[in-house]
Amino acid sequence: MNASKKNSRKLILSDPVKRPLCLRVYPDPVLRKKCAPVTTYDRMIHDLANDMLIFMREHKGIGLAAPQVGILKEIIVADIGLGQICLINPKITHHSGSEKLEERCLSLPEYFLEIRRNTHITVSGFDPEGKKVKMEIQGLLARVIQHEIDHLHGTLICDYAPLRKGGGIEVLKN
Repeated sequence: MNASKKNSRKLILSDPVKRPLCLRVYPDPVLRKKCAPVTTYDRMIHDLANDMLIFMREHKGIGLAAPQVGILKEIIVADIGLGQICLINPKITHHSGSEKLEERCLSLPEYFLEIRRNTHITVSGFDPEGKKVKMEIQGLLARVIQHEIDHLHGTLICDYAPLRKGGGIEVLKN
């Protein structure tokens, strides 16, 4: 899809089925489901990862997890301006430090919340071709990866504490 269509809420996948990617917004029940690991690394997974990156950028995000577009597979993408990352079946194997910072989420677009997360993580997983990867990550990217991995387990930012909207405090119920 042409990257100039910035306001599109849907994106056509590169696979032969041509299913649109559509942003799932809370309280969509798919956001609460646990994702299944990817077991086959084929063209469809590669294309899905690329399509997710395009979709994320078009929606002005810096991270996206597959359930946010209705796909219950362990796939996350991120790009904070230092290069794009796609992780399949990601697992945090080490973490240290912590910092409380404000987070937002494409699936809860009107809300923001301060969340304490690790400042340094080691994450392992696979790239879209099925090659094993291990990364040591810190700072904002570590926060983004932790946020997206939460999505793979059905965890949202509203599970951490009350959310702020327009200066007030609101609590979202499951």
